[in-house]
Amino acid sequence: MYFSFKENLLRNLYNIFTYIANFHLKIIALFHAKLKLGVVGRSQTMQRLKDVILNDDQTIWFHCASLGEYEQGLPVFEEIKTLYPNHKIVLSFFSPSGFEVKKNAPIADAVVYLPLDTKRNARQFIDLIHPDLVVFVKYEIWPNYLFELKERHIKSILISAIFRIDQPYFKSHSKWMLRSIEAFAHIFVQNESSKTVISDFGFENITVSGDTRFDRVLNQKKVDNNIDFIEKFKGNNVCVVAGSTWPEDEKMLTKYINETGSDVKYIIAPHNIKSAQINSLKKSINKNVILFSEKEHHDLSQFQVLILDTIGLLSKAYSYASIAFVGGAVGTTGLHNTLEPAVFGIPIIIGSNYEKFPEAHDMIKEGGMIAFTDQSEFDDILNALIGNDQKRTSSGRKNYDYIIKNRGAVVQILDFLRK
Repeated sequence: MYFSFKENLLRNLYNIFTYIANFHLKIIALFHAKLKLGVVGRSQTMQRLKDVILNDDQTIWFHCASLGEYEQGLPVFEEIKTLYPNHKIVLSFFSPSGFEVKKNAPIADAVVYLPLDTKRNARQFIDLIHPDLVVFVKYEIWPNYLFELKERHIKSILISAIFRIDQPYFKSHSKWMLRSIEAFAHIFVQNESSKTVISDFGFENITVSGDTRFDRVLNQKKVDNNIDFIEKFKGNNVCVVAGSTWPEDEKMLTKYINETGSDVKYIIAPHNIKSAQINSLKKSINKNVILFSEKEHHDLSQFQVLILDTIGLLSKAYSYASIAFVGGAVGTTGLHNTLEPAVFGIPIIIGSNYEKFPEAHDMIKEGGMIAFTDQSEFDDILNALIGNDQKRTSSGRKNYDYIIKNRGAVVQILDFLRK
Protein backbone atom coordinates (compact mmCIF):
# COMPACT_ATOMS: atom_id res chain seq x y z
CA MET A 1 0.00 0.00 0.00
CA TYR A 2 1.40 3.38 -1.01
CA PHE A 3 1.69 6.15 1.58
CA SER A 4 2.78 9.70 0.94
CA PHE A 5 5.77 11.07 2.83
CA LYS A 6 3.48 12.89 5.27
CA GLU A 7 1.32 9.81 5.82
CA ASN A 8 4.39 7.66 6.46
CA LEU A 9 5.70 10.21 8.93
CA LEU A 10 2.41 10.34 10.84
CA ARG A 11 2.10 6.57 10.83
CA ASN A 12 5.61 6.19 12.18
CA LEU A 13 4.86 8.73 14.90
CA TYR A 14 1.74 6.73 15.82
CA ASN A 15 3.85 3.58 16.10
CA ILE A 16 6.45 5.32 18.23
CA PHE A 17 3.79 6.68 20.57
CA THR A 18 2.25 3.20 20.82
CA TYR A 19 5.58 1.75 21.96
CA ILE A 20 5.99 4.60 24.44
CA ALA A 21 2.46 4.01 25.74
CA ASN A 22 3.21 0.30 26.12
CA PHE A 23 6.32 1.08 28.19
CA HIS A 24 4.43 3.43 30.49
CA LEU A 25 1.46 1.08 30.84
CA LYS A 26 3.77 -1.62 32.18
CA ILE A 27 5.05 0.76 34.85
CA ILE A 28 1.64 2.13 35.81
CA ALA A 29 0.25 -1.41 35.92
CA LEU A 30 2.48 -2.14 38.90
CA PHE A 31 0.21 0.15 40.91
CA HIS A 32 -3.13 -0.31 39.11
CA ALA A 33 -4.91 -3.67 39.31
CA LYS A 34 -7.15 -3.26 36.26
CA LEU A 35 -4.32 -2.09 34.02
CA LYS A 36 -2.20 -4.97 35.26
CA LEU A 37 -4.83 -7.43 34.04
CA GLY A 38 -4.53 -6.00 30.55
CA VAL A 39 -0.74 -5.84 30.53
CA VAL A 40 -0.35 -9.42 31.78
CA GLY A 41 -3.14 -10.68 29.54
CA ARG A 42 -1.63 -9.14 26.42
CA SER A 43 1.73 -10.74 27.19
CA GLN A 44 0.02 -14.16 27.09
CA THR A 45 -1.97 -13.68 23.88
CA MET A 46 0.46 -15.09 21.32
CA GLN A 47 1.20 -18.22 23.32
CA ARG A 48 -2.50 -18.76 23.92
CA LEU A 49 -3.12 -18.64 20.18
CA LYS A 50 -0.22 -21.04 19.49
CA ASP A 51 -1.76 -23.49 21.95
CA VAL A 52 -5.23 -23.41 20.40
CA ILE A 53 -4.94 -22.52 16.69
CA LEU A 54 -3.16 -24.93 14.35
CA ASN A 55 -1.69 -24.02 10.98
CA ASP A 56 -4.33 -25.94 9.04
CA ASP A 57 -7.29 -24.70 11.09
CA GLN A 58 -9.93 -22.57 9.44
CA THR A 59 -10.64 -19.58 11.67
CA ILE A 60 -12.84 -16.54 12.14
CA TRP A 61 -11.81 -13.55 14.26
CA PHE A 62 -14.27 -11.43 16.24
CA HIS A 63 -12.99 -8.29 17.95
CA CYS A 64 -14.73 -6.12 20.56
CA ALA A 65 -13.44 -3.28 22.68
CA SER A 66 -15.25 -4.36 25.80
CA LEU A 67 -18.29 -6.12 27.25
CA GLY A 68 -20.86 -3.76 25.73
CA GLU A 69 -19.52 -4.32 22.22
CA TYR A 70 -19.48 -8.08 22.84
CA GLU A 71 -23.16 -8.04 23.76
CA GLN A 72 -23.77 -5.94 20.66
CA GLY A 73 -21.98 -8.38 18.40
CA LEU A 74 -23.13 -11.63 20.00
CA PRO A 75 -26.28 -12.21 17.90
CA VAL A 76 -24.12 -11.85 14.77
CA PHE A 77 -21.36 -14.05 16.22
CA GLU A 78 -23.87 -16.79 17.01
CA GLU A 79 -25.28 -16.79 13.49
CA ILE A 80 -21.82 -16.78 11.91
CA LYS A 81 -20.80 -19.73 14.07
CA THR A 82 -23.82 -21.60 12.75
CA LEU A 83 -22.89 -20.68 9.16
CA TYR A 84 -19.29 -21.86 9.62
CA PRO A 85 -19.47 -24.85 12.02
CA ASN A 86 -16.01 -26.14 11.09
CA HIS A 87 -14.18 -22.89 11.79
CA LYS A 88 -12.43 -22.15 15.06
CA ILE A 89 -13.42 -18.83 16.59
CA VAL A 90 -10.96 -16.32 18.07
CA LEU A 91 -12.56 -13.61 20.20
CA SER A 92 -10.39 -10.67 21.23
CA PHE A 93 -11.00 -7.82 23.65
CA PHE A 94 -9.08 -4.64 24.27
CA SER A 95 -10.46 -3.95 27.75
CA PRO A 96 -10.21 -6.09 30.90
CA SER A 97 -13.88 -5.37 31.60
CA GLY A 98 -14.70 -7.42 28.52
CA PHE A 99 -12.06 -10.13 28.71
CA GLU A 100 -12.36 -10.90 32.41
CA VAL A 101 -16.13 -11.43 32.17
CA LYS A 102 -16.12 -13.38 28.90
CA LYS A 103 -12.79 -15.23 28.95
CA ASN A 104 -14.67 -18.53 29.03
CA ALA A 105 -17.38 -17.51 26.56
CA PRO A 106 -18.67 -20.62 24.73
CA ILE A 107 -18.91 -18.70 21.46
CA ALA A 108 -15.11 -18.92 20.99
CA ASP A 109 -12.34 -21.49 20.96
CA ALA A 110 -9.83 -18.87 22.12
CA VAL A 111 -10.57 -15.65 24.01
CA VAL A 112 -7.60 -13.28 24.18
CA TYR A 113 -6.56 -9.70 24.75
CA LEU A 114 -5.74 -7.82 21.56
CA PRO A 115 -2.03 -6.89 21.67
CA LEU A 116 -1.29 -3.19 21.27
CA ASP A 117 -1.56 -1.88 17.74
CA THR A 118 2.00 -2.15 16.41
CA LYS A 119 3.07 -3.42 12.99
CA ARG A 120 4.89 -6.35 14.55
CA ASN A 121 1.98 -7.37 16.77
CA ALA A 122 -0.46 -7.10 13.86
CA ARG A 123 1.67 -9.32 11.63
CA GLN A 124 2.28 -11.95 14.31
CA PHE A 125 -1.31 -11.99 15.54
CA ILE A 126 -2.77 -12.40 12.06
CA ASP A 127 -0.11 -14.96 11.12
CA LEU A 128 -1.20 -17.08 14.07
CA ILE A 129 -4.94 -16.92 13.49
CA HIS A 130 -4.91 -16.64 9.64
CA PRO A 131 -8.64 -15.82 9.59
CA ASP A 132 -11.00 -16.35 6.67
CA LEU A 133 -13.36 -13.71 8.07
CA VAL A 134 -12.95 -10.83 10.52
CA VAL A 135 -15.71 -8.96 12.33
CA PHE A 136 -15.01 -5.74 14.26
CA VAL A 137 -17.71 -4.12 16.38
CA LYS A 138 -18.71 -0.45 16.63
CA TYR A 139 -15.71 1.86 17.24
CA GLU A 140 -12.70 -0.42 16.88
CA ILE A 141 -10.34 1.17 14.36
CA TRP A 142 -6.79 -0.13 14.88
CA PRO A 143 -4.79 1.01 11.83
CA ASN A 144 -1.93 -1.50 11.87
CA TYR A 145 -4.26 -4.47 12.22
CA LEU A 146 -6.55 -3.12 9.50
CA PHE A 147 -3.70 -2.34 7.10
CA GLU A 148 -2.41 -5.89 7.62
CA LEU A 149 -5.87 -7.34 6.87
CA LYS A 150 -6.11 -5.19 3.74
CA GLU A 151 -2.66 -6.23 2.52
CA ARG A 152 -3.66 -9.89 2.87
CA HIS A 153 -7.09 -9.40 1.27
CA ILE A 154 -8.85 -10.97 4.26
CA LYS A 155 -12.61 -10.42 4.22
CA SER A 156 -13.44 -8.04 7.06
CA ILE A 157 -16.60 -6.20 8.13
CA LEU A 158 -17.45 -3.56 10.71
CA ILE A 159 -20.85 -3.91 12.37
CA SER A 160 -23.04 -1.63 14.51
CA ALA A 161 -20.68 1.22 13.68
CA ILE A 162 -21.23 4.79 14.78
CA PHE A 163 -19.31 7.63 13.14
CA ARG A 164 -19.12 11.22 14.34
CA ILE A 165 -17.13 13.98 12.70
CA ASP A 166 -15.27 14.64 15.98
CA GLN A 167 -13.67 11.16 16.00
CA PRO A 168 -9.87 11.22 15.65
CA TYR A 169 -9.61 9.50 12.27
CA PHE A 170 -11.61 12.31 10.62
CA LYS A 171 -9.10 15.00 11.61
CA SER A 172 -7.01 16.57 8.86
CA HIS A 173 -3.80 15.07 10.28
CA SER A 174 -5.31 11.55 10.48
CA LYS A 175 -6.12 10.82 6.86
CA TRP A 176 -3.59 7.99 6.90
CA MET A 177 -5.62 6.41 9.71
CA LEU A 178 -8.87 6.89 7.83
CA ARG A 179 -7.40 4.87 4.97
CA SER A 180 -7.23 1.84 7.26
CA ILE A 181 -11.05 1.71 7.19
CA GLU A 182 -10.69 0.64 3.55
CA ALA A 183 -9.88 -2.81 4.98
CA PHE A 184 -13.56 -3.40 5.58
CA ALA A 185 -15.38 -5.03 2.68
CA HIS A 186 -18.56 -3.58 4.12
CA ILE A 187 -19.53 -1.29 6.97
CA PHE A 188 -22.88 -1.67 8.72
CA VAL A 189 -23.76 1.53 10.55
CA GLN A 190 -26.42 2.18 13.16
CA ASN A 191 -27.97 5.34 11.71
CA GLU A 192 -28.18 7.70 8.76
CA SER A 193 -25.97 10.34 10.38
CA SER A 194 -23.13 7.81 10.62
CA LYS A 195 -23.58 6.93 6.96
CA THR A 196 -23.47 10.61 6.03
CA VAL A 197 -20.24 11.19 7.96
CA ILE A 198 -18.34 8.25 6.47
CA SER A 199 -19.80 8.69 2.96
CA ASP A 200 -18.55 12.28 2.87
CA PHE A 201 -15.02 10.82 2.99
CA GLY A 202 -15.57 8.72 -0.10
CA PHE A 203 -16.73 5.42 1.37
CA GLU A 204 -19.54 3.75 -0.55
CA ASN A 205 -19.72 0.24 0.93
CA ILE A 206 -22.12 1.37 3.67
CA THR A 207 -25.45 -0.04 4.85
CA VAL A 208 -27.67 1.47 7.52
CA SER A 209 -28.60 -1.78 9.25
CA GLY A 210 -29.31 -0.40 12.69
CA ASP A 211 -27.98 -1.65 15.99
CA THR A 212 -27.56 -5.41 16.49
CA ARG A 213 -28.42 -4.91 20.16
CA PHE A 214 -32.10 -4.73 19.16
CA ASP A 215 -31.87 -8.33 17.96
CA ARG A 216 -29.89 -9.23 21.06
CA VAL A 217 -32.45 -7.90 23.54
CA LEU A 218 -35.34 -9.50 21.65
CA ASN A 219 -33.59 -12.83 22.18
CA GLN A 220 -33.50 -12.03 25.91
CA LYS A 221 -37.27 -11.88 25.97
CA LYS A 222 -37.49 -15.38 24.48
CA VAL A 223 -35.51 -17.05 27.28
CA ASP A 224 -36.74 -18.03 30.74
CA ASN A 225 -36.42 -14.86 32.82
CA ASN A 226 -37.91 -16.25 36.02
CA ILE A 227 -35.94 -15.65 39.22
CA ASP A 228 -37.64 -17.21 42.23
CA PHE A 229 -36.17 -14.95 44.90
CA ILE A 230 -37.13 -11.79 42.99
CA GLU A 231 -40.63 -13.19 42.58
CA LYS A 232 -40.88 -13.53 46.36
CA PHE A 233 -39.33 -10.12 46.96
CA LYS A 234 -41.59 -8.22 44.54
CA GLY A 235 -44.93 -9.86 45.23
CA ASN A 236 -47.70 -7.75 43.68
CA ASN A 237 -45.99 -4.42 44.31
CA VAL A 238 -44.86 -1.80 41.84
CA CYS A 239 -41.13 -2.41 41.38
CA VAL A 240 -38.41 0.03 40.34
CA VAL A 241 -35.28 -1.65 38.97
CA ALA A 242 -32.18 0.57 38.94
CA GLY A 243 -29.57 -0.95 36.63
CA SER A 244 -25.82 -0.33 36.33
CA THR A 245 -25.90 2.53 38.81
CA TRP A 246 -23.00 4.69 39.88
CA PRO A 247 -22.78 6.63 43.19
CA GLU A 248 -24.24 9.77 41.64
CA ASP A 249 -27.25 7.76 40.39
CA GLU A 250 -27.64 6.04 43.73
CA LYS A 251 -27.59 9.34 45.60
CA MET A 252 -30.73 10.42 43.72
CA LEU A 253 -32.49 7.10 44.22
CA THR A 254 -31.67 6.60 47.89
CA LYS A 255 -32.85 10.11 48.74
CA TYR A 256 -36.16 9.33 47.07
CA ILE A 257 -36.45 5.95 48.82
CA ASN A 258 -35.64 7.42 52.22
CA GLU A 259 -38.19 10.21 51.89
CA THR A 260 -41.03 8.14 50.40
CA GLY A 261 -43.27 5.91 52.46
CA SER A 262 -44.93 3.91 49.67
CA ASP A 263 -45.18 0.14 49.22
CA VAL A 264 -42.96 0.28 46.15
CA LYS A 265 -40.16 -2.27 45.92
CA TYR A 266 -36.68 -1.32 44.67
CA ILE A 267 -34.01 -3.51 43.10
CA ILE A 268 -30.61 -1.88 42.71
CA ALA A 269 -27.90 -3.45 40.53
CA PRO A 270 -24.78 -1.30 41.02
CA HIS A 271 -22.12 -1.14 38.34
CA ASN A 272 -19.44 -1.49 41.02
CA ILE A 273 -20.02 -4.48 43.30
CA LYS A 274 -16.91 -4.14 45.43
CA SER A 275 -17.76 -4.71 49.09
CA ALA A 276 -16.89 -1.16 50.20
CA GLN A 277 -19.21 0.35 47.59
CA ILE A 278 -22.02 -2.09 48.37
CA ASN A 279 -21.76 -1.53 52.12
CA SER A 280 -21.80 2.23 51.64
CA LEU A 281 -24.91 1.97 49.48
CA LYS A 282 -26.67 -0.27 51.98
CA LYS A 283 -25.92 2.06 54.89
CA SER A 284 -27.32 5.03 52.96
CA ILE A 285 -30.79 3.46 52.86
CA ASN A 286 -32.97 3.75 55.96
CA LYS A 287 -35.63 1.26 54.81
CA ASN A 288 -35.55 -2.55 55.10
CA VAL A 289 -32.75 -3.49 52.74
CA ILE A 290 -31.10 -6.81 51.92
CA LEU A 291 -28.21 -7.87 49.68
CA PHE A 292 -28.37 -10.72 47.20
CA SER A 293 -25.54 -12.34 49.15
CA GLU A 294 -27.62 -12.23 52.35
CA LYS A 295 -30.91 -13.52 50.96
CA GLU A 296 -30.76 -17.10 52.26
CA HIS A 297 -33.02 -17.88 55.25
CA HIS A 298 -34.84 -14.55 54.99
CA ASP A 299 -38.42 -13.75 54.08
CA LEU A 300 -37.69 -11.46 51.15
CA SER A 301 -41.24 -10.16 51.05
CA GLN A 302 -40.48 -8.22 54.25
CA PHE A 303 -37.80 -6.08 52.56
CA GLN A 304 -38.35 -2.97 50.49
CA VAL A 305 -34.93 -2.75 48.84
CA LEU A 306 -32.87 -5.55 47.28
CA ILE A 307 -29.28 -4.83 46.24
CA LEU A 308 -27.81 -7.22 43.67
CA ASP A 309 -24.19 -7.46 44.79
CA THR A 310 -23.52 -9.92 41.96
CA ILE A 311 -23.37 -9.88 38.17
CA GLY A 312 -25.42 -11.58 35.48
CA LEU A 313 -28.94 -11.03 36.85
CA LEU A 314 -29.83 -7.55 35.61
CA SER A 315 -31.28 -8.57 32.22
CA LYS A 316 -33.68 -10.98 33.90
CA ALA A 317 -34.39 -8.58 36.78
CA TYR A 318 -35.73 -6.02 34.30
CA SER A 319 -38.55 -8.46 33.49
CA TYR A 320 -39.90 -7.78 37.00
CA ALA A 321 -39.69 -4.00 36.69
CA SER A 322 -42.64 -1.65 36.56
CA ILE A 323 -40.16 1.21 35.97
CA ALA A 324 -36.47 1.13 35.06
CA PHE A 325 -33.85 3.66 36.11
CA VAL A 326 -30.73 3.15 34.00
CA GLY A 327 -27.51 4.54 35.42
CA GLY A 328 -24.55 6.36 33.95
CA ALA A 329 -26.16 9.54 32.64
CA VAL A 330 -26.40 11.42 35.93
CA GLY A 331 -22.63 11.72 35.95
CA THR A 332 -20.22 11.48 33.01
CA THR A 333 -19.42 7.76 33.01
CA GLY A 334 -21.73 7.09 30.07
CA LEU A 335 -25.30 5.82 29.88
CA HIS A 336 -25.64 2.07 30.23
CA ASN A 337 -27.81 -0.24 28.15
CA THR A 338 -31.35 1.12 27.91
CA LEU A 339 -32.51 -1.45 25.36
CA GLU A 340 -32.43 -4.28 27.92
CA PRO A 341 -35.32 -2.83 29.96
CA ALA A 342 -37.09 -1.40 26.89
CA VAL A 343 -37.77 -4.86 25.47
CA PHE A 344 -39.91 -5.67 28.51
CA GLY A 345 -42.24 -2.78 27.72
CA ILE A 346 -41.54 -0.57 30.74
CA PRO A 347 -40.91 3.18 31.06
CA ILE A 348 -37.30 4.22 31.55
CA ILE A 349 -35.77 7.09 33.51
CA ILE A 350 -32.24 8.39 32.84
CA GLY A 351 -30.03 11.34 33.72
CA SER A 352 -29.42 14.20 31.31
CA ASN A 353 -25.95 13.26 29.97
CA TYR A 354 -27.07 11.08 27.08
CA GLU A 355 -25.82 13.12 24.09
CA LYS A 356 -23.79 10.30 22.52
CA PHE A 357 -26.55 7.69 22.78
CA PRO A 358 -28.89 7.82 19.76
CA GLU A 359 -31.28 5.25 21.19
CA ALA A 360 -31.88 7.51 24.19
CA HIS A 361 -32.71 10.45 21.91
CA ASP A 362 -35.09 8.23 19.98
CA MET A 363 -36.91 6.78 22.98
CA ILE A 364 -37.28 10.19 24.59
CA LYS A 365 -38.76 11.49 21.34
CA GLU A 366 -41.12 8.49 21.18
CA GLY A 367 -42.25 9.15 24.76
CA GLY A 368 -41.14 5.96 26.48
CA MET A 369 -38.07 7.41 28.18
CA ILE A 370 -37.78 10.46 30.42
CA ALA A 371 -34.59 12.34 31.31
CA PHE A 372 -34.16 14.43 34.44
CA THR A 373 -31.68 17.11 35.41
CA ASP A 374 -31.98 17.28 39.20
CA GLN A 375 -33.45 15.63 42.29
CA SER A 376 -36.72 17.52 42.06
CA GLU A 377 -37.35 16.37 38.50
CA PHE A 378 -36.35 12.82 39.38
CA ASP A 379 -38.83 12.76 42.27
CA ASP A 380 -41.64 14.22 40.15
CA ILE A 381 -41.09 11.71 37.34
CA LEU A 382 -41.04 8.73 39.68
CA ASN A 383 -44.11 9.94 41.55
CA ALA A 384 -46.01 10.39 38.29
CA LEU A 385 -45.12 6.92 37.00
CA ILE A 386 -45.66 5.10 40.29
CA GLY A 387 -49.05 6.69 40.76
CA ASN A 388 -50.42 6.10 37.26
CA ASP A 389 -50.73 2.54 35.92
CA GLN A 390 -52.00 3.74 32.56
CA LYS A 391 -49.04 6.10 32.09
CA ARG A 392 -46.60 3.28 32.87
CA THR A 393 -48.29 0.95 30.41
CA SER A 394 -48.47 3.55 27.65
CA SER A 395 -44.85 4.68 28.04
CA GLY A 396 -43.57 1.13 28.27
CA ARG A 397 -45.42 0.09 25.14
CA LYS A 398 -43.68 2.86 23.21
CA ASN A 399 -40.31 1.47 24.25
CA TYR A 400 -41.23 -2.06 23.16
CA ASP A 401 -42.56 -0.78 19.83
CA TYR A 402 -39.26 1.05 19.32
CA ILE A 403 -37.35 -2.22 19.76
CA ILE A 404 -39.59 -4.04 17.29
CA LYS A 405 -39.29 -1.23 14.74
CA ASN A 406 -35.49 -1.36 14.81
CA ARG A 407 -34.84 -5.10 14.76
CA GLY A 408 -33.32 -6.84 11.74
CA ALA A 409 -29.66 -5.76 11.67
CA VAL A 410 -28.47 -9.34 12.03
CA VAL A 411 -30.44 -10.48 8.99
CA GLN A 412 -28.88 -7.78 6.81
CA ILE A 413 -25.35 -8.64 7.94
CA LEU A 414 -25.86 -12.37 7.39
CA ASP A 415 -27.34 -11.74 3.94
CA PHE A 416 -24.14 -9.92 2.98
CA LEU A 417 -21.93 -12.74 4.29
CA ARG A 418 -23.88 -15.37 2.37
CA LYS A 419 -23.17 -13.68 -0.97
